Amino acid sequence: MTEKITFHLSAFDGPLDLLLHLIAKNKVNIYDIPISLILEQYMEILREAQEANMEVAGDFIAMAAQLMLIKSRMLLPKEKNEEDEEEDPRAMLVEQLLEYQRIREVQPYFKRHSDVGRDILTRPPEPIERKKTFEGTLPPEKLSDAARRMLTRIGKKMPPPVSAFSGIVGHETVPVHTRITAILLRFRKKKKLHFQGLFHGLHSRSEVVATFLAVLELSKTHRIHIEGEDENPTLTLFTGEEREERIS
Repeated sequence: MTEKITFHLSAFDGPLDLLLHLIAKNKVNIYDIPISLILEQYMEILREAQEANMEVAGDFIAMAAQLMLIKSRMLLPKEKNEEDEEEDPRAMLVEQLLEYQRIREVQPYFKRHSDVGRDILTRPPEPIERKKTFEGTLPPEKLSDAARRMLTRIGKKMPPPVSAFSGIVGHETVPVHTRITAILLRFRKKKKLHFQGLFHGLHSRSEVVATFLAVLELSKTHRIHIEGEDENPTLTLFTGEEREERIS
């Protein structure tokens, strides 16, 4: 007596899934499928689905027709192929089942990888508005580094040894106050000056040193304001009211 089938049609992903279940349930060889037994159980499941008012998909009905065709062909004398071998009407069905079985075996692997990062949402970076005016304190060593670079650019080795200053007495020195005056005169033409621009056209160490000391003196007396944190900060001249406000 055939065992009662209790599985519903909705439990299977498709007709091939149902056939693989019936093959495993009856413990038969997939290469030697007893079509009559499998077809009988297959049709019983379809009848149960219809009695339960379940909608039977067209592919399940198409598979039932394919099984009936295979059963009828197996009752007829077997045909031979070009190599004089008898053709098995179940061969195409076996090939479909094996292919579906391979796909089902690798499905958990792809499902695990498809779930990775599924619940992770990323937010695109928001643009950060860069302030044009630097707000902060400029370390003194920044100006010192900038001055050393100016000296290096005119072909002098920095920092010089202590003995190198012994010959300065014999050379013409540039007073700091003259460089202060020269810087202030430049502010008559421009509201802002770049630090590196003050050293353009200078050819001696004395001029470079005097210019650097002039910048420090003007900054110390609050006559200029130094903005920026790069190697070429901007110098801004204070007006009389702004200067008095900073000194007070």
